[in-house]
Formats: sequence, C-alpha cells, structure tokens
Amino acid sequence: MSALVTVGDRRLGAFGPFPVDSPWWADVEPVVAHLASALGVPVTVLRLLDVDGGEGARDGHVTYHVEALGPPRHGLPSPWPDGAGDLVGPSARRAGWATASGVREALDWAGSALRASGRPPSGPADQMRTWNLSGLFRLPTMQGPAWLKITPGFATCEARVIETFARVDADSVPTVLAADPARRRVLLDHVPGVDCWAASEDVIGAAVRRLVAAQAAIAERGEGVPDGLPDRTPRVLAAMVDELLDGEVAGELSADELSSARGLAGRLPALVSSLEACGLPYTVVHGDFHPGNVRSDGMRTVMVDFADSHFGHPVLDGLRMRDFVHGGERSARVERVWAEEWSARVPGSDPARALALAEPLAHLAYAVRYQEFLDNIEPSERRYHAGDPASEVRAALECVRPPAS
Repeated sequence: MSALVTVGDRRLGAFGPFPVDSPWWADVEPVVAHLASALGVPVTVLRLLDVDGGEGARDGHVTYHVEALGPPRHGLPSPWPDGAGDLVGPSARRAGWATASGVREALDWAGSALRASGRPPSGPADQMRTWNLSGLFRLPTMQGPAWLKITPGFATCEARVIETFARVDADSVPTVLAADPARRRVLLDHVPGVDCWAASEDVIGAAVRRLVAAQAAIAERGEGVPDGLPDRTPRVLAAMVDELLDGEVAGELSADELSSARGLAGRLPALVSSLEACGLPYTVVHGDFHPGNVRSDGMRTVMVDFADSHFGHPVLDGLRMRDFVHGGERSARVERVWAEEWSARVPGSDPARALALAEPLAHLAYAVRYQEFLDNIEPSERRYHAGDPASEVRAALECVRPPAS
C-alpha cells in the first residue's frame, strides 16, 4: 500500500509502500492503523486513487488519498510525486465520505445523535471501510459500539428498508439509532456475532427461512412499493435491460454476444409472464442476500446491508444466496430450503420453477445495477466494477445456451 497525504489544502507528500494484513482494497482499518502509528497523528482514508495489479477489489499495490488530522509528528512522507494532480479539488461524482469535510460532518452528526439518545461516544471513531459504495465507521460508547454507515444517493435508504422488515420481524434486522435519509446516513446498534461466510448449513438455512417469512409477511400487508424503494419488478427490469444494451456495455460485448443479448431481452416479457405464473408475490427484496450480509451469534441471525434493496420478485434473493454458497450439494440445499419455505407460505405456488426460470433475469438485474454504480462514481473508483455489467450479461447468456451435444 501507499498513500498521498494531505492536511486540508496542504500536500504533505507520499508515504509507502507498506504492507497490511487485509488484501481487500476497501478494508482500510489496517491502513489507518499503520499510518497513524507511522505519522504519529490520526488519519482518515478518503478514497482509492490507483491500483497496480490485483483484481476483484483485492490484492495489488493500492494508493490511497489520506487526510492527516494535523501535521505529522514523525515519519514525514516523501515529496509529492509529479503528476499526482489536485486531490482536494471538486469532483461531480465524489462521495461525501471521500472528502475530509464530508467525514467530519458525518461524524459530527453521528456524535450528536448518540448524545441526544443518552449514549454519548466514549472515544474517537474508528474507520473500518471505505469505497465507492459506502463509508463505515465504528463509534465506541459505554453501551457498546454503534456503527455509522454512509451510502451514495443512488443507494436505497437503508433505514426505510430496516423499518419495513422490523414491522414484521424486528429481530431480523439491526436497531436503527438515528437516520438521515436525505444524506443516506444511518446509525446502527451493534449486532453481536460474525458474518456468516463460514457458517454451517443450519445457520444459512435459518437465515433463508427468516427472510422468506418476513418477505411473505410484508407481501401480505398489501402496501405496494414502500416509500423510497425503487421498483425492480420483472417487467420494469425487462425495460431497463433494453436501455442497458443500448449503453456502455454494448462496447464491451462481441457482436455475437450483443446480438444474443438483444435476442434474450426480446424474450424477457414471455419469461416474466411464466415467472408471474409461479404465484410468488412481489415484496421487498434484500438485493444482495449472501452469507457476508448475514450475521449470527449462534442464536440469532440478522440481515445487514440493504443498499441494493428494492421492490421486486423474491426469487432474486434465493438465487443470490444459492450462488454464494459454493458447492453442488450445499447450493442445492439452499434451493430446497428457499422453495420449501415459500411453498409453505404461499400454498399452490411453484417456487422451484421460479428458481429455474429466473436465473437469466437475475444476472441481467445485476448487470443493470452494476451499470448504475459505474454511472455514478468518480473515475478512479470505477475499477471496483469495471467489466461487471458485461460479465453479468455473459452469465445470463450462458444460462440459456443450449447444452453441447
């Protein structure tokens, strides 16, 4: 890792390279710890500037823009490199948490909210993650940590989604301590446990059942599209795919791929009709339901990270978890649990058929979403998602490709 360090408008210089334990570009907690120790002053990582090597948002030599909260007391950085440009000037697509003033303002808001709730911060905030899709900070209090999450304007307001799920199952979601929907800021109570990347099949199964139960209960309330949630029902998605294929992604596909993708898009209305015939209700969809977005302490499973939530078909969540639970039999068990739970909640429905039908639509839905990311982030951070829309289009085509004879 390397860093270009500023204090306000002053360019202090470059620092590094230096090693950190985590390979993930967005995992800046070890970067902050190393630089704060080396420079003798607290620092904040504002954003990623460049990566030499690496892929999939990990590995390689990463260079960050880092703001020091005062002049370094030791470990002065090297001279400012030629060609580094103006790091503190305005950028139309720069996230608020990617500026020093934005971070200060957000932390001030979080601190005020905690004090107003009778739970004042007991120390400085710890920066945990930052990337084009969110900034995440941990604030210590005497009652345990609180978490400040900031997301971009194109993200779904997480507080509103959590409120919707909490009406039917309050224990399935974190507790919201404060929210600022206009600025996409939410302050959450700590959720005990660990992310479920290595969880047992029983824990994953419990998470799937809990989500399905909540989604079915939300649908039964018959309230339609909750306020602030985008409509991503299959017919809406089908129209968005046409727009996607007329845009940037067309230049990343071969002529044959683009022709096949347009053919698939033309068949989507029929696919949507078949999917609707499976009888599952439209509801609030998590949007990124995988093991890393579920936390468990062995007794309670809690969903987190609702920035991609929308109103749509729940099969997208079933497919997402299936695809992230690697291994043929493990994936098949997730499918069975999801289908059995929906069959019990909606008698006469055919969730197993919905899973079989919806796979190409799910990939195209993620292609649309990744293009939304690319359209709304500043150039240096496009590398997080560059090529993802085209990859998802290719995955959709693979789903409908006839088997080799």
